[in-house]
Amino acid sequence: MTSQEFDFEAVVRQDLPAPAGRWNGFPDFNFVGGHNAPESIPTDALVDAATRVLQREGTTLATYSLESGPQGYRPLREFLAGKLGRDAGMTCTADDVLLTSGSLQGLDLINEVMLAPGDTVLIEEATYGGCLTRFQRLGVTPLGIKLDEQGMRMDHLADTLAKLDADGTKPKFIYVIPTVQNPTASIMPLERRKELLRLAEQYDVAVIEDECYSDLIWDGKRPPALHALDKSGRVVFVGSFSKSIAPALRVGFVVAPWPFMARLLSCKTDAGSGSLEQMVLAEFCNAHFENHVAGLNKVLKQKCDVLIEAMEKNFGTVAEFEAPPGGIFLWVKLPAEIDTSRLAAEAAKHGIQVNPGAEWSIEGPGAKRAIRICYANPPVETIRKGIAALAEVCREEFGLPKTIANA
Repeated sequence: MTSQEFDFEAVVRQDLPAPAGRWNGFPDFNFVGGHNAPESIPTDALVDAATRVLQREGTTLATYSLESGPQGYRPLREFLAGKLGRDAGMTCTADDVLLTSGSLQGLDLINEVMLAPGDTVLIEEATYGGCLTRFQRLGVTPLGIKLDEQGMRMDHLADTLAKLDADGTKPKFIYVIPTVQNPTASIMPLERRKELLRLAEQYDVAVIEDECYSDLIWDGKRPPALHALDKSGRVVFVGSFSKSIAPALRVGFVVAPWPFMARLLSCKTDAGSGSLEQMVLAEFCNAHFENHVAGLNKVLKQKCDVLIEAMEKNFGTVAEFEAPPGGIFLWVKLPAEIDTSRLAAEAAKHGIQVNPGAEWSIEGPGAKRAIRICYANPPVETIRKGIAALAEVCREEFGLPKTIANA
């Protein structure tokens, strides 16, 4: 007698996303995700840091959260408090910092503490795709605020807040990526930051500031964080080491006042984020962070220049984009007749992966003609070949661009 294989599909929840496919390795031309430049991972320095900190403090791994408490390894929190003061103008201490398993866990905790089905949040029209999927699963309504080359538009934010107020609807928060915005890479200027905070105070709305890419600015000129400008204590700051050091380390952080921090901690029931990663990062960052990021930005700027050159050569005027001032993405708009979800699906058959705009934007028709291209991970020659191949797929599928390599 043979037993029948158990049918898990019969018992899983019915409101889940579609099942994931098996991972078969990275494609030949990998322009998706937030991967970074493998040649810039400071392997030797991380090995040295791991050796030193383990020899000195390895026995503290015997306790959950080492001996630093539930907010994470205190030397790393102290490094962050000092760094954010120097680089972003923020006033905070180690006690205001919570270390998380990537910035995404921080955002999940904020959502868990603040959001309920039926709530409204304000976001940039094009924004981090991970937030969009989470809002959908939580039953939350995200309202998109229009963007321009300087980030979230304050005129549209003011109009939206006024209309919501007239309707008796108060948004739970404004989620914004002001410094090297994802996916557009814009940097919000100082006066616009001040106006955002003025509007948030006028309508008494919290602000969630996502700053995961703010270290990756070519000229190193970073405006003060919204958190630094805020006088009312309404800004919660979220950051990460994924883009400045390595994504696979999965170390992010939240900066928040204690009353809100206490709520986050009550929901962070994972017994603590990875402690060894935190120990190694603290040891490495105190000695090497600034020099490492300066070198990383040189590599990323070179790759960005190669990508722009390849786009101009292979797509010509068919592709519209702004040259990024930093980061790892290029946000490209194609003609309206090109559906980039269809383009991405066809390109995947040829070993090319790009993020279609519909996964990163709620701006309607504009999203369907956009693509996000991550240029950090592939070597420069792979970037050149991959963009040429993408243009060929686009031409075969949509008839555009009319010719290839027109420069």
